[in-house]
Amino acid sequence: MSHLVKNYNRKKISFVKGKGSYLYTANGIKYLDFVQGIAVNCLGHAHPRLIETIKKQSKKLWHVSNAFQIPEGEKLAKKLCQKTFADSVMFQNSGAEATEAAIKVARRYFYSIGKPNKNRILSVKNSFHGRTIAAIFASGSKKMTEGFGPKVPGFDHFLFGDHKLLKKKITKYTAAIMVEPIMGEGGINVIPDFCLKELRKLCDKKKILLILDEVQCGISRTGDFFAFEQSKVKPDIVPIAKGIGGGFPIGAVLMNKKVAASMTPGTHGSTFGGNPLAMAVGNTVMDIVSTKKFLNNVKKFSKYFLLNLNNLKEKYPKIIKEIRGRGFLIGIQLYKDQSRFIKKLMDNKLLTIRAANQVIRILPPLNVKKKEIDQALKIINKVCAELK
Repeated sequence: MSHLVKNYNRKKISFVKGKGSYLYTANGIKYLDFVQGIAVNCLGHAHPRLIETIKKQSKKLWHVSNAFQIPEGEKLAKKLCQKTFADSVMFQNSGAEATEAAIKVARRYFYSIGKPNKNRILSVKNSFHGRTIAAIFASGSKKMTEGFGPKVPGFDHFLFGDHKLLKKKITKYTAAIMVEPIMGEGGINVIPDFCLKELRKLCDKKKILLILDEVQCGISRTGDFFAFEQSKVKPDIVPIAKGIGGGFPIGAVLMNKKVAASMTPGTHGSTFGGNPLAMAVGNTVMDIVSTKKFLNNVKKFSKYFLLNLNNLKEKYPKIIKEIRGRGFLIGIQLYKDQSRFIKKLMDNKLLTIRAANQVIRILPPLNVKKKEIDQALKIINKVCAELK
């Protein structure tokens, strides 16, 4: 009998070790892991440089209070700012904390300039910004908020792609628009680059902030360090997590100097956020995934993967409705039987995960090998053939 709370519908399988793109059960059965902790293990399992970093730092210092300077955090913040739009970084432990902190930063900014009533956040209905109490109401999902009332105020929503409703929802109380450039849980819906450009123009016109949630789609997963970079826009605030730690819990909020100035001492805190051990790992991940060579490889191999998945769509038009995504944030939308398809993939030793609207999420490590992509394609083809 398990003493864990039943808030997860766990598959009856567990693993004792991982290596690269693979996971291994206690009796040695090998699975190709294209979940990777839900886009977390960007360098796969047991990456040697991450192991060495943790070993080295663990012998020196794990944790100190943020009452003191933490050089490892200063170093990682500098790397993130040099690589991105940001001027300042505030470290957290997770994606949900990062998005909550992003909301606080947006509200605090308007408070600091004498507009405390400008505090509402506008986001896409049925998006995903985390599981904390404010984040679920920011997401606008009835399923996630059911049973957790009263409703947390301060959030408004528009339907994905409904530009008229978006503009209508902006009021004198709106502080920011918060969207995921690629909606992960919501079904791998990509916001087109021209839409992100129009969002930036709209925010500038209305004098509100643009928050781009890159928790799942960021940290090189699309072949650019951030998914929004392809659109050439500059957001005001960006929460990140997942890939930046390569499997070690790290979250952060990146922001420009305009909004960062409002976050004075005492306005936010985190006991574990930015601890030396996490920051050491983040620095190593950053050194690997932010290079031009690494990013080009993500683009090259993801293009190959997407091309061949679209070939399977043409081969099985009654099973696969659409191939979605960018880089290694991929969605296979089926006409039906999402759960059955995922189970059959797992029976054939390929691990995937669901998203909304009959979408199967494919999230390989960013350093996945071509032969591993071919192995996944072979398994997907086999399952399609069995179900046609």
